Amino acid sequence: MSDVAASRYSVGIDLGTTHCVLSYLPLGEERATPKIFPIQQLSRPGAVEALPQLPSFSYQPHEAEINSEACVLPWSSSSASLTGTIARTLGSKTPIRLVASAKSWLCHGGVDRRANILPFGSQEEVQKISPLAASCQYLAHLCAAWDHQFPASPLKEQDVTVTIPASFDPVARELTAEAAKHVGFQHLTLLEEPMSAVYSWVNACGDDWRSQVSVGDIILVVDIGGGTTDLSLVAVAEEDGNLSLNRIA
Repeated sequence: MSDVAASRYSVGIDLGTTHCVLSYLPLGEERATPKIFPIQQLSRPGAVEALPQLPSFSYQPHEAEINSEACVLPWSSSSASLTGTIARTLGSKTPIRLVASAKSWLCHGGVDRRANILPFGSQEEVQKISPLAASCQYLAHLCAAWDHQFPASPLKEQDVTVTIPASFDPVARELTAEAAKHVGFQHLTLLEEPMSAVYSWVNACGDDWRSQVSVGDIILVVDIGGGTTDLSLVAVAEEDGNLSLNRIA
């Protein structure tokens, strides 16, 4: 199917603490299965690779550290900061210039999440960005990579679901939505990660999931992530004669 014919997709984005992943599903296509989108990124200076994950790292290189010609992406000729695999690699050698765990900072109630504080504790000469700006940067990279692959179906026009931890406070939720809107997403849904896992299980089981649970059952969802481990409880209830799933803790 051509890009023009498949002009609408359902897109899921895991904006993770250590990795970002994008999956997609053509709408209106029977028996379609989700696919993982290969994300083009710099794996090392001058080398672009399409990888299944975008490491959630941003690197602020020194002006004399790397040649700008070695930072060219298919959709951009230059960048003030580096994102993904190359950022993680360079940052392992010079961690003071590496932005990491922006998602954890985004839900840190003890700091100004709009302030330019990352890399935290770095010297004044290192350009800093906010946890919000880092989230925007990762989403912008995903958007640019998608648009380069599907120019007739811009990501901002697709049905996009971004998963968030159940532990996110209202501010972190709003900032995530703000980052997505800043990139330009027009059809955005925020979905708690435990419910995303449950829906994935339901989809894998098909109609058989109803025979595996009963009203009153409690499903324990264990989410072992790159920055945190979350435990959530999802209750099996009945609404209008049908089974329903609701997170209770």
